[in-house]
Formats: sequence, C-alpha cells, structure tokens
Amino acid sequence: MKIVGELMTREVVTLKETQNLGKAEELLNMHRIRHLPVTRQGKLVGLVTHRDLLRAAATHASDPAAQPLWAADIMTRDVTTVTPNDSLREAVALMLRNKFGCLPVVAADGTLVGIVTEADLVRYAQHLIEDKDRRELAREFNA
Repeated sequence: MKIVGELMTREVVTLKETQNLGKAEELLNMHRIRHLPVTRQGKLVGLVTHRDLLRAAATHASDPAAQPLWAADIMTRDVTTVTPNDSLREAVALMLRNKFGCLPVVAADGTLVGIVTEADLVRYAQHLIEDKDRRELAREFNA
C-alpha cells in the first residue's frame, strides 16, 4: 500500500500570517505553484491559494481606501490535512470528493512536513503509465 509520505513534496514553500498578499503572489509566481500553506512557528494555521489571491484582488481593487491585505485576512483556516502515514488511495479519494487541489501533510503535533498536490498525482500517474507501457512492450516482444 502506498502512503502519502512516499509521494508528498517535502520542501514546501510557505507563507507567514503576517506577510502581505504581494509576497504571496511573488512566491506563487516564482515557484510556479498554486497553494501556499500558512505557518506559525512551523505549524500549519491556514492555506492561501491562487484563487484566494484573485478573489481578494478583485474585491480589494474596487475600494481605493482599502488597507493592505495580509495572509491572515484571506487564508482558509480550517484546512483538511493528512499525515505521512495515511493511505495515498484515501488521500486521493479525499481530494476528488472535495475537489481539493492539495492536501497539506502534517505531523501529529501539527507541524507541516509536506504537501500533496494535483501535480504530484499527475507525475505519479505518468510514472505508472510509463511502467505499464514498458511491461506491455516487453510482453509483446517476448510473445
């Protein structure tokens, strides 16, 4: 059985609650990602997505007197997470059922240890497809 820890991205780009949305946008663009876990002293406290930034920018742009926005202002606070030892099959089912683009991976104490994204799953699917194609080609060659 595959577990989340085998597939998760371990080097996670994160944001602090006190960082502004300009920094969030910069990180998303620089790393070509769509999800930023928000941490406080290494523990997950929220999640900011590219979609959150677009929504905040659209709302914020219409108010010329608006104050700068911070990650804490727009982040999702009640984030669904998984642990490294959770079944990958169950994590994928959770993502599909809820239409999540990612699942932060946390240790028992809430420390962020990784993230599983749609891109991770597509890379894994590519690996499985290539492996299946190699086996079929070998079977045809040996037949």
